[in-house]
Amino acid sequence: MNILRKGFIYGGDYNPEQWLDRPDILEKDIVLMKKARINTVTLGVFSWSVLEPEEDHYHFQWLIDTINRLYENGIQVILATPSGARPRWLAEKYPEVLRVREDRVRYHYGERHNHCYTSPVYREKVRKINRKLAETFRNHPAVIMWHISNEYRDECHCPLCQKAFRVWLKKKYHTIDALNHAWWTTFWSHTYNSFDQIESPSSIGDKGLHGLNLDWKRFVTEQTTDFMCHEITALRDAGAMQPTVVNFMDDYKGLNYYRLAQHVDYISWDSYPSWHKDSDIHTAYDTAFQHDLMRSMKQQPFLLMESCPASPNWQKVSKAKHPGLLMNASLQAIAHGSDSAQFFQIRASRGSFEKFHGAVIDHYGGDDTRIFREVTDTGIALQTLTAADVPASSVHAPAAVLYDMESRWAMEDAKGPRNEGLFYHEAALKSYQAFRKNGLNTDIINMDQDLTGYQIIAAPMLYMFRSGIEQKLRTFVQNGGILIMTYWSGIVNETDLCHLGGTPHHLIDVLGIRSEEIDGLYDNQCNHMVPASNNFMTLPATYLCTHLCDLVQLKGAVPLMQYADNFYAGYPALTVHKYGDGLAFYLCADAEDTFYYDFYRQIIQEQELPVIMDHIPEGIEVSSRSSGRQEFIFAQNYTDSPIPFPLPGHAQILFGKYDGTIKEYSTLIYQMEVKS
Repeated sequence: MNILRKGFIYGGDYNPEQWLDRPDILEKDIVLMKKARINTVTLGVFSWSVLEPEEDHYHFQWLIDTINRLYENGIQVILATPSGARPRWLAEKYPEVLRVREDRVRYHYGERHNHCYTSPVYREKVRKINRKLAETFRNHPAVIMWHISNEYRDECHCPLCQKAFRVWLKKKYHTIDALNHAWWTTFWSHTYNSFDQIESPSSIGDKGLHGLNLDWKRFVTEQTTDFMCHEITALRDAGAMQPTVVNFMDDYKGLNYYRLAQHVDYISWDSYPSWHKDSDIHTAYDTAFQHDLMRSMKQQPFLLMESCPASPNWQKVSKAKHPGLLMNASLQAIAHGSDSAQFFQIRASRGSFEKFHGAVIDHYGGDDTRIFREVTDTGIALQTLTAADVPASSVHAPAAVLYDMESRWAMEDAKGPRNEGLFYHEAALKSYQAFRKNGLNTDIINMDQDLTGYQIIAAPMLYMFRSGIEQKLRTFVQNGGILIMTYWSGIVNETDLCHLGGTPHHLIDVLGIRSEEIDGLYDNQCNHMVPASNNFMTLPATYLCTHLCDLVQLKGAVPLMQYADNFYAGYPALTVHKYGDGLAFYLCADAEDTFYYDFYRQIIQEQELPVIMDHIPEGIEVSSRSSGRQEFIFAQNYTDSPIPFPLPGHAQILFGKYDGTIKEYSTLIYQMEVKS
């Protein structure tokens, strides 16, 4: 359900604590926010040292006054818990709250997120201030949501965390013999005699036990999740019942975000693409992938919590956005299921690390800037969509890409078949782009999720099989689903032990192939895929493949493409096998983007899958939301030239300029009646 019910959240992070000596700034900012159609701000993310400047001395009046003043002007608040950056007095009095690095050196006070999630002291101090905030604002009509900390990240190797890790392992494995077997510790004579001997992975200790490395990452996720739940419990115990949200980062590998997502009402993410560095349409698809990942975690609307209205200051180059890109990026989030478009930050900081980070209101402080005009235009666009009832719609996806963080952890730590680039994210993005370019809304799911309801699933490089995924995929295909699995799949179990008896594990009969060996190609090497004779598909081209080439034996499958080079010329490179009522394809090599588009296009056309539109021009990204019998199509040009774009005869334009083309860096939104 849309959080505001009446429309989309529009706004971003605001830091009035930086301007307490300038009350005129708040008044001026409110005027500018209203002009830009901003209806919500996020407060308090890094405010702990102002909220509690000394231990147990709380100064909340400035926050109360600010929230009251915002609410009087029709601006609502997402209120943060301040645990993302603790005050200096806390670290000085209680040094145990500071993290220890993997080389066992304790950090000094500084930066952000430099705190131990296990520390009882830190947990108690966080609980105390969270309760105080909840007691103060639990019934305030302006506060619509609690923002839990900020961008949870990183890990701690202190003695408290070591002890907690051992407790977690004992609960999981029960006996040390079971752990030794799961981690295969007899290799290099690393057998443990008791749980007390176990320490976290370290560059000055154990770093080659893959089972240890994998379980440590799982523990870090569980400990972070437990800390987040501890924060939420403090709010609930104090009577604050507003929804909770946590903000994630782009393709962050330090945590399994799916685990955190289970324990909050909404998830959000902070989007900072490197626009104009490479092809912007490629960057747009990569960003869309993250939007769909966030939506898919809970299968419900998400929030775009942060984006930059101008340019981030911390990227290698602070590149100015082309006119129109600010709106495109904001509306892209809405197109993929977001309930918000929000910025970091509303007003630019005057000093310190992010003083040159883009903002809605810059140091000049006026409304006659290009950025402010584009922010205002975007606010007006969101009001237009609200009037058309777009907030009541949602994204429905017939396709999914299986993208699993635990499998990625294990695969990228595995030592072989390539130790300098497995390109897992890139492989997943190729399938995603092929679905999207061919007009399919697409979910990004992991192995824990239900596969029911999808018509086609791509499972690229599913190195680890866990959570019963073998049976889920078997049932999916048997019941009529279309599965596309690739090289380097079904290799290990959930503790990174290699499967015996052939791979892909327990799916050989479904796929009709058995993997025999895999060739890792050097960066300057390649192979080619050419059509096999007498296959039912009509892929006429020769396609380049790089990085990894799987050599398989046919066990009932039909070859569609074959290798052209090296000693395995003539070996299958793409196969298909009918199983039950469905089809199981196996792609043996890391093929170029063009292959994915052509291959998926044939499948989609032959199986008559429900596409948004039949042909999407190059340079345009298309997504849709639907509600009842109405479908809202978002078509966005991510190039610097107009692109011809034919509209269906009964399309009703809701937003955007249209003269047979979509203008450079602009969005066209139109409405269609859904066919019954």
